[in-house]
Amino acid sequence: MNKSKSSFSFQQLALYFAWIVSMVATLGSLYFSEIRLYIPCELCWIQRIFMYPLTIILGIAAFYNDINIKRYILPVSLIGGTISLYHYLVQKVPGFESIKPCVQGVPCNVQYINWFGFITIPFLALIAFTLISIFMILMFRHERSHR
Repeated sequence: MNKSKSSFSFQQLALYFAWIVSMVATLGSLYFSEIRLYIPCELCWIQRIFMYPLTIILGIAAFYNDINIKRYILPVSLIGGTISLYHYLVQKVPGFESIKPCVQGVPCNVQYINWFGFITIPFLALIAFTLISIFMILMFRHERSHR
């Protein structure tokens, strides 16, 4: 009995942390676009399409203690992270931009921020998607180790 309570606590904590990360990422992207007035590029919009629903779904899952949501969150987070990684490569590695250049609005290689020479907005999104994915994987591993 004590073992399942421990399992519940760890998975619930991972779920809450994933939700907090998604909230920070969502609020951060809104800060950059609505307060700093940085216009999102095409790839930024695609990343938002993957991050914003995670905030709502993880919040509902945390409220209802639905740890099974990890099966649905992990693929979305991995896809969003892949897009963030590609976007970061477009910004930082010469030659990636020519693979699929952004055709409308702000070019995808624009770096509104470049903290410490490597932290850009797509990098921040990549970190968020990676953390959410890690939390979901930890939930899977913890579930399997406590069967």
